[in-house]
Amino acid sequence: MNDRSILAGRDPLVFAGSPLDRGDLLRRDEAALSDLLTGDEGWWLVTLDGDPALQGGTALYWFRRTEIAPQADMSTALFLGHYKGSPCFAATLASADQLPLDAEILPARQAAMALSQDEAAIYAQAKALHAWHGRHGFCATCGAATRVKSGGARRVCDSCESEHYPRVDPVVIMLAVDGDRCLLGRQEAWPEGMWSALAGFVEPAETLEEACARELEEEAGIKADIAGIRYVMGQPWPFPSSLMIGLVAPILDATVTIDPHELEQARWFSRDEVRDMLAGRHPDAAMPPSIAIARRLAELWADEAI
Repeated sequence: MNDRSILAGRDPLVFAGSPLDRGDLLRRDEAALSDLLTGDEGWWLVTLDGDPALQGGTALYWFRRTEIAPQADMSTALFLGHYKGSPCFAATLASADQLPLDAEILPARQAAMALSQDEAAIYAQAKALHAWHGRHGFCATCGAATRVKSGGARRVCDSCESEHYPRVDPVVIMLAVDGDRCLLGRQEAWPEGMWSALAGFVEPAETLEEACARELEEEAGIKADIAGIRYVMGQPWPFPSSLMIGLVAPILDATVTIDPHELEQARWFSRDEVRDMLAGRHPDAAMPPSIAIARRLAELWADEAI
């Protein structure tokens, strides 16, 4: 089953579907980029500790460069790309003291659920890139300081000439299924009654299917039919910079034995129970909010689309 047929008639996942022309050719011209970043053309979004400035609670607050330059850290200013023909940039703030009165800093997840599809994807790019730059100010090869290049698409070391590129961490998130029931788990830190699909990072020298099967066995003790694992969809996840890879995994051995270091609980839910959870009428269990790919996987499975 392909991604297009599964998603027909459904809204894209939050953070997906970026409308930007990311300007690969322009990024090769450092002089032109420098002029763009220091000029008056285009619009800027700003973040504070990764959270965006919004206007009216539902839209990114877009500034001109002169409006934010005095209070923004321009050393890691980013060129995001062109949106509707206009260049877009991002900068970080040290505080919100000098923001306009009609601008508010909203927590990242809350903002993402309020923004339009386009703006949520643009914000995700800015958040992920700024997080990467914040952690990679020094060369992993020789330890010297690095500089931002290509509008934020890479960093370079003047000492050993190494180039460093933003990383994306692949994460498998899988709905394990056994006939007309699926496995969901929960962690102790989650809100009471919240359940979700199991997930884990892909390790070196591992396929997506192998990562899926390993994580299910490590966390819940169940054995997946590795040949039957199927890709459903992906979602950019800027917390700080992951790619969520949604899978459905049929099970060979459904006996659950959890690893208490990973999960507080794991249990099988019937399709009707999942439908009740999605509708908010289950007496003691709930699904993650609409921002999460885990909820979309559950929706598709409840609709018998996967």
